[in-house]
Amino acid sequence: MTRVLVLYYSSYGHVATMAQAVAEGVREAGAEVTLRRVPELVPEAVARKSGYVLDQEAQVATVAELAEHDAVIFGTPTRFGNMASQMKNFLDQAGGLWASDALVGKLASVFTSTGSQHGGQESTILSTHVVLMHLGMIVVGLPYTFKGQMRMDEITGCSPYGASTLADDGEGGDRSPSANELAGARFQGAHVARLATDLRLGRTQRTGEAVR
Repeated sequence: MTRVLVLYYSSYGHVATMAQAVAEGVREAGAEVTLRRVPELVPEAVARKSGYVLDQEAQVATVAELAEHDAVIFGTPTRFGNMASQMKNFLDQAGGLWASDALVGKLASVFTSTGSQHGGQESTILSTHVVLMHLGMIVVGLPYTFKGQMRMDEITGCSPYGASTLADDGEGGDRSPSANELAGARFQGAHVARLATDLRLGRTQRTGEAVR
C-alpha cells in the first residue's frame, strides 16, 4: 500500500487541525497515512506562557521516517513569510538522506497557516518547495480542480501552491480553519496520495519489482 507521511509543526493548533484534514484525504484515497509532528524548540515554560498547544495527539517524528514513505506532506505556520524555525531545524538534519539520495523521486507537498489574509501564505509554501527540491523530491501543489480556492464570497486560504488557513479573525482573536480551508486540505491529501499510488504502480510496471 502507498504510504504517506503528514508531517507538521503547530504552535496554536491551526496547522494541527489542517493536518488532520490532510490525513483524512489521504485515507479517502486508499493510502496508508502516518501523522507526525516535529519537535518543539521553544522552552516549555515560555511555550505554556504563550498559549502554545503542547499536548498534541501526533507523535514526534524522526528524520529517518521521511525516507520510509512514498510521499510527505509538510505543514508549517508562516514566520515572516517563511517556514517556522522548528520545521527548518528538522529539515536541516536531513543531510544524511540528501547524501544518500534517499528522498529522490518521492512526492512532497506543503500547507500552511498565517495570522492575516496577506501574511505570506504563498511565499512560505514556495520557499519550502526550494528545500524539498534540493532533497530531490517532486513537488505537488493544490490544483484548480479544487474549486474552493477560487471562492470570492468569503475570506479563505488555499492557492495552487497548497492549502492554507488564516488564524486571526481580524480583531485579534482566534479563527479556526473554515470548512472551505479544511476541504482544500482534504483535497490536497487525497491528490498527493493518488499521485503517489500512480507513481508507485508506474515504477513497478517499469522495473518489474515492488517499489520500496
